[in-house]
Amino acid sequence: MSNSNDMLKIINRLVLLSCFASLAACDKDFEKINKNPYGVISIDPALLFAGAQRNHIGTWNAEHIIVQQFIVPYNTGANAGFSFYVDIDGNSLTKWDQSYANAGNATLTNGNAPPVKNLTQALNLLGPNTPRINLQSIIRIWKAQLFMGLVDNYGDVPYSEAGKAVSDGKFFPKYDDDAAIYDDLYKELKESIAALNPSGEFVSADLFYGANAQPSTKTSNAADHVAKWKKLGNSLLLRLGMRYSKLNPTKAADIVAEAFAGGVMTSNADNAFVKNDGTVFAQQDNLALRNFSQFHYAAEPFVNQLKSTSDPRARFMIAQYADPGAIASNLTPDITLANQYGVPIGVTSDQILAPGSPYRGARGSGLNYSQFNVNIIAAPGVPEFWVTYAQTSLLLAEAAKRGWIAGGDAQAKIYYDNAITADMEAYSLYTGTTPISAGEIAAYLTHPNVIYTPANALNLINTQYWIVNIRNGTEAFANFRRTGLPALTPNPVPGALGSVGFARRLSYPDLEASANTANYNEAAAAIGGDKLSSRVFWDTP
Repeated sequence: MSNSNDMLKIINRLVLLSCFASLAACDKDFEKINKNPYGVISIDPALLFAGAQRNHIGTWNAEHIIVQQFIVPYNTGANAGFSFYVDIDGNSLTKWDQSYANAGNATLTNGNAPPVKNLTQALNLLGPNTPRINLQSIIRIWKAQLFMGLVDNYGDVPYSEAGKAVSDGKFFPKYDDDAAIYDDLYKELKESIAALNPSGEFVSADLFYGANAQPSTKTSNAADHVAKWKKLGNSLLLRLGMRYSKLNPTKAADIVAEAFAGGVMTSNADNAFVKNDGTVFAQQDNLALRNFSQFHYAAEPFVNQLKSTSDPRARFMIAQYADPGAIASNLTPDITLANQYGVPIGVTSDQILAPGSPYRGARGSGLNYSQFNVNIIAAPGVPEFWVTYAQTSLLLAEAAKRGWIAGGDAQAKIYYDNAITADMEAYSLYTGTTPISAGEIAAYLTHPNVIYTPANALNLINTQYWIVNIRNGTEAFANFRRTGLPALTPNPVPGALGSVGFARRLSYPDLEASANTANYNEAAAAIGGDKLSSRVFWDTP
């Protein structure tokens, strides 16, 4: 053994002397010598973009609870949360952690890096003078969508320095003012839409409209692909403009008019969505609904809305399971609408189960109430709808009603009816569904509680927006704060709010307070405190 060690020392010295004798040569070849021949040394930015299209769309346990679609009627331990306004870090941080990279989530469950990192890296790889203008433009559009959702949920967030730890050494990014971020998102959308070139690159990696998209939205050439992205960009611009409706109606009207003139989505073929396969790419929130089903239920206001209008979408959304604690194996739950009951807001499981209570008591290992249909809308392999024709047409209906685009009530009714029809037809993309018939759609549109009436138009339009966004919690939460519609009754349990009302934002993750302390403290002070009752800039009282 000693002879072997001596020989190794001699060899090491000879190698070291050889390098010193030819220092220039060693330095010249150092980079080549030290490259891992099996490591990834470059990546197509289009693939980073595609990874960022699989992102977090809102969680059952936060936004959907606040807007009274979903409920967890257990107010202790890990189950305490927005159902009783207990401000638990695990419920507020989901969208943050599914967007930003940090020490705890270098990669997401699906294997991708969080989208802020992916999109920032993709733009850095392209550089400001890239010939791949179409790819650069759609990345900028999608990055604007991502940060719109972050601002809507939290207020001030890291923006200008976000995702730049490796490229710029910004390990502790500052928080930008939420109104200033929105101004920049407007600029990003306008510039990117204008830069798209129908004679340029066809970005085949795009999961919305490229070669890997679903058949209903797929394109095969740059001209068609660019046309879809222009519609998506303008539909996001429309959404952004509508956010100003309380804060600055004049600004809202101007932006909405710009978006409409630019051309927004006109059919379900324009929908921006990805389809999960249920295995490699599974909807994680929906898996939780299956694995911990005894805790999760549909909320009474949402169920009552579906029942009061005989909504044919209900059979895909809610169901009664024989045992609420074992729903994954039940492929044939009771979907009869008359048999569905939602859990009342602010009522605990103990109250429901108490002897002689006025509530529905127990069933199996859970509560005798409806749950979300884990075979369809809450299945692991669902489509994730980010921006849809139905959403867009409802926003146009409101804009027409407000006089921000032409047509008044007559045109608003057309947009409204088209939106409902489009949303019902989109359920054909869920596995295990039978199409909602034309007769069912027609009957629904003429139902006394649904038919468009000018006097009740804003309530009707925004109630439908609430229903359409049953799986886009971020958008449902934002639009509810913007409009106050539908007119929900506040949770009687104030919890962390301090008084009865609705949460106006989600709180920052605890990790930000401990790891990015100075920037966190500055941001918290700027928004009036890191509280559920603080408001994002556009959410004026």
